[in-house]
Amino acid sequence: MYPIHEVDVLILLAVTIASKRRPAELLEVVAAVDLLQLAVPSETRLVEAFHRLSVHGLIREAEGGYTLTPDAQKVMSGRVPKKADTVERMQVVRARLGDYIPGGGNVPVVVTPQQACAAILAQRAAAQVGGKNLLMPKPKVEEDDKRRPWPHRGPGGGRRRQG
Repeated sequence: MYPIHEVDVLILLAVTIASKRRPAELLEVVAAVDLLQLAVPSETRLVEAFHRLSVHGLIREAEGGYTLTPDAQKVMSGRVPKKADTVERMQVVRARLGDYIPGGGNVPVVVTPQQACAAILAQRAAAQVGGKNLLMPKPKVEEDDKRRPWPHRGPGGGRRRQG
């Protein structure tokens, strides 16, 4: 797949995150992009990336959302270091896309600039509200947070009665 654009790699990662259990809506893909990277690409770049990836047989439309094709799942299924940040993950995926040979006859996904703009604006509005985003990672427990040993005993509640 040549040339490989940065936004293409970002969209593949976002669709991978957003469509784990079911096909992801455009808003969910944009939310995943926002999770991966601080700046969401413009609507024209998103439209072009969806078109390019679908023509190359990596993204398809299903059940009102977007999902990876079996070829894209093979590209995304390889090992990535667990502690890798977004840039390192993008480099790994970009290298794998360099080895990918697209097939022909794929149906292009149609995402209009209006749809992309609406999804971007909805994501920005949701981010301003500060509501719960299902794509947000779970917070990590601080290391200096002390946990009580097992069995959990409160003050004075762990003694047995003598009698």
